[in-house]
Amino acid sequence: MQNNTKNDLGKKLFSMVVVADTHLSEQDMESNSPFAVNRLANGRMKHVVQDINALKPDFVINLGDLIHPVPGVPNAYADAVERFLEQTAELNCPQYLVPGNHDVGDKPIDWAPAGVVCDEYLGMWERYFGDHYYAFTHHQVHFIVVNASLINTGLAAEAKQREWLQDYLAENAGSRFMINIHYPPFLTHTQEPEHYDNIAEPGRSWLLELMESYQVEALFAGHVHNFWYNRHHQTDCYLLPSTAFVRQDYSEMYRVPPNADEEHGRNENAKLGYMSVDIYERGHVCHSIRTHGQLGGKTALLDKEARTQSVHPAQLTSAPLGFDLRQTWSEVLEIPPSGGLDEFIRKPVRNDYPLMAIWEMGVKKLRVPLQDLQDNYVRSRLETLQKHGQEFTVFSFGLLKDQEKECLLAHQSLIESWELAYADQDIVSTLEQLQSLSGSLQVPTYLSRLHTHSDTKQSGDRYFHVINHGFTLKDEQRLQSLMSEYDLPSLIEGFVMRISLAQDAWLGVQEADAMAKRLGVAMSLHLRLGEENPAIKNCDDRLIAGRIGKALISASACADTRVFVDTFADNDRGYFVKNGAVDRRYNPRLAGLVIKHLYSQLRNSGELRLIDQQQLANAQVNLFASATKYFALLLPEQAMYLNKLNIEGLQALTDVQLVDLKTGAISDIGFSQLEEQLNLDDKYLYDNPALLVLS
Repeated sequence: MQNNTKNDLGKKLFSMVVVADTHLSEQDMESNSPFAVNRLANGRMKHVVQDINALKPDFVINLGDLIHPVPGVPNAYADAVERFLEQTAELNCPQYLVPGNHDVGDKPIDWAPAGVVCDEYLGMWERYFGDHYYAFTHHQVHFIVVNASLINTGLAAEAKQREWLQDYLAENAGSRFMINIHYPPFLTHTQEPEHYDNIAEPGRSWLLELMESYQVEALFAGHVHNFWYNRHHQTDCYLLPSTAFVRQDYSEMYRVPPNADEEHGRNENAKLGYMSVDIYERGHVCHSIRTHGQLGGKTALLDKEARTQSVHPAQLTSAPLGFDLRQTWSEVLEIPPSGGLDEFIRKPVRNDYPLMAIWEMGVKKLRVPLQDLQDNYVRSRLETLQKHGQEFTVFSFGLLKDQEKECLLAHQSLIESWELAYADQDIVSTLEQLQSLSGSLQVPTYLSRLHTHSDTKQSGDRYFHVINHGFTLKDEQRLQSLMSEYDLPSLIEGFVMRISLAQDAWLGVQEADAMAKRLGVAMSLHLRLGEENPAIKNCDDRLIAGRIGKALISASACADTRVFVDTFADNDRGYFVKNGAVDRRYNPRLAGLVIKHLYSQLRNSGELRLIDQQQLANAQVNLFASATKYFALLLPEQAMYLNKLNIEGLQALTDVQLVDLKTGAISDIGFSQLEEQLNLDDKYLYDNPALLVLS
């Protein structure tokens, strides 16, 4: 996406779908691969075709490795092509094809498993699919298909492609360009060494220089079967997952082993999928769509209108609930030689699945330590992601050292706010430092008090050897005293507040906001998912999802309070063990799905008004409204019949839209019809979190 926010994207022009690495075999449920999961590729592609038809894009781009048999095995190749053409003939929109290494041969490397690209292999592609490099235009956006296997070969076809691409860009200079290619130019940084998964020099620099010169808006690449996002000058570079299987060498990015049914990482279903791309007048937004390895015809697919539509952080003007990124989110690690595709190098990569999950949920606000701002590489990521709508809060403790102070001042444009924790004995020196920064620092500051051993003793609580900070809902008098004694309104935006797991999130956010209004400040509220006792774990996904969902809605209605959930990814070891919105592989848990679907439904609702919280026999219901709609957040505590809902104040409901916050499915229901059908069909026995919408 270009340097745009929601306000300057302009009008939406159209949507497209980008698919990568479909790897179809010559026969369904068969494959010449030694991996069992490859036998599912054809069935998985059938599901993808059905799903794309339900989304109704203007067109589809397939980024290559359409089929699995390589051109060096011509009979199997021809049969697989026939299967691919049969399946994609079912698409209700045009498709544009990019050659991959399984389709035309590997790039020029001595260890090429698929055989190096040659004129014979190019001829096979042309016979079945047509041109292997070309361009097309849609709504004045130029989509360019590049044959990456050709680059650095010295073949006559490489020279022709090079001349054509340079001429095409020059002839259309000043236009919007999107490049579609199989091999990505790089995975992590432009100077990384060559390996099986990138383009070698000098071809890499040639392509990147063209992208810079003509300000290419986006590049879409496949081949790696995993998600990555990079920004090269003005170009957003998206590396896509596969619809068929995961490249299991990259499972090394996680600090947990693959599950037993995941074929050593190759069949991790939650990592399979494709992208839907919304093109606007001034920019674009990408949405990841997880297919979870579904097979065509096995499940009924919902039309576009019957499912929630993902909302990207850049499409939201306000999203008051965010996450504390406790675990590393921008670390570059090395993938060891696997003996499969690379044997002579460790590949440097960054795990971008945290980013993918954040974008899927529509989360804008992220809380990171000041050390992230000090690290040159991580800071570059902050700058890049800020362009996609992310808003970063940095936090620190105690007086800043000179280098920290210089860093904060030099890069304050990258952050939305600063949270500063202090110890009671240092309050005067802390405020003196804030005073010294007040002429140069334009970032809103929130103060957070460190809790000490004496606080625990005074409260009579059991002593735990842990660190706590943040004011509580009982600290209003303390805050009033601080403000009057030290003239805090001239120095800070507000205070950091924390609410424990024992405190209700729906009410806690409202109480914090009411306190903020009385004090004339803002609140940065930390929502705890862990028990106060660090030895007790909280792995109750239903409880966690409900807690976060209630906080999101309350924060959306409370103008002076934003919320940071203290756990993004699972904390499965150490202190305060608890589940998060995603697991350790950054696949969504129930809470992540609830956030995604709530932000989608509330995107254009306008100002919200909180009404009531009711405890029913088997569920809790939280009522709120916009100017045009009433909403009920339904949190079942166990399976319940929908027609048994007795929501005080809404007893006359007849027609209601139900949004399943686990699946995203939207259905129109009437409670009177439900009661009539109840004895005939138990499908109305319901236990997922849901949003009831009444227009």
